[in-house]
Amino acid sequence: MFNSSTSGPQSSGNRTYRYEVVGLQGGRRSGSTFFDVAYDRMSTFAQTILARGGKIVNVTPADGSTPVVTAVASTSTPEAAVAPAAAPAAKKGAAHANVKVNIYRPNNPLTGKVISNDFLVAEGGVGIVQHLKFDIAGSDLEYVEGQSIGIIPPGTDAKGKPNKLRLYSIASTRHGDDVDDKTVSLCVRELEYKNDAGETIKGVCSSYLCALKPGDEVQITGPTGKEMLLPPEEDTNVIMFATGTGIAPMRAYLWRMFKDNERAANPEYNNYKGMAWLVFGVPQTANILYKQELEEMQERYPDNFRLTYAISREQQNSEGGRMYIQHRVAENSVELWNMIKNSKTHTYICGLRGMEPGIEEALGAEAAKEGIVWKDYVRAMKKEERWHVETY
Repeated sequence: MFNSSTSGPQSSGNRTYRYEVVGLQGGRRSGSTFFDVAYDRMSTFAQTILARGGKIVNVTPADGSTPVVTAVASTSTPEAAVAPAAAPAAKKGAAHANVKVNIYRPNNPLTGKVISNDFLVAEGGVGIVQHLKFDIAGSDLEYVEGQSIGIIPPGTDAKGKPNKLRLYSIASTRHGDDVDDKTVSLCVRELEYKNDAGETIKGVCSSYLCALKPGDEVQITGPTGKEMLLPPEEDTNVIMFATGTGIAPMRAYLWRMFKDNERAANPEYNNYKGMAWLVFGVPQTANILYKQELEEMQERYPDNFRLTYAISREQQNSEGGRMYIQHRVAENSVELWNMIKNSKTHTYICGLRGMEPGIEEALGAEAAKEGIVWKDYVRAMKKEERWHVETY
């Protein structure tokens, strides 16, 4: 038999929930049985109830506040098991209410100046990727980690109209690479592909940016976006899945967490206490963008930063094929899933859209072991503003 109270004393940040269960084998023949369960044991508890033939009819906070879950789960439909409920979230967007957007618009852009334009791909790597730093001193442009800016390339399109702006994720913290509030940086890959006629086509804006020289002027709009912003708490866990230039916002997060000068500039956020885990997919070692920076941070903060590469053309997965980001996620799915279940964990995905299904499949398999439907759990995390995706 179950003890009707399965949780110990409630710890800080770990609420207790009351489960109402009917039909439990060995339990009451009629009526409901109630169990108090700590938040971090909810997944395991729900699966156990299913295995014992029980049916969860209601879940409420044990302190008597408003119910957060009302669901039905049975052994005949294990996929309907109750997912862990998070503590009630703050009003949506409240933590970032003061973050500004669209300070500069296409009809009145900021004229910035190129300070530097540096190669990021090492010798023998694939393609061209540049780190560009722009001078925005004296402007009104303010941004935070996870936002984007627009770039308006000069010239006209095939219809003779002015080129439209392109959005790029910002690769620097709110204080800029020089931590003086006077710059903004981008990580840009030159787009190149073959059209149906076999002709090589290069991206209008990416080629323009990659060819800029120090002193050149550039038209900037924004900032835009609140989807990829970091939570303000220093003890938040952050999981990052990135491919290629999707590393841009992740670099900004990691600088904010671990760079000495950056930490000194943020008295309200200068002692990151959580766990940050970056899973970074690239074609070969020469394409590991910001490699030295990343590995220095891992070496200095091994208890707070974990770095995992998926190098497709050099590493093999368990089946002998190329190693992609979804294979690394599958290898570490138990640890990642346990982190994701923590209400203090935020997950960020940035880069090629093609990596999403593999990530979802690997993590969904772990969720299913506990009777949890992955898509429902993701939906709940989005409502809690701790599942962040920006792919293309």
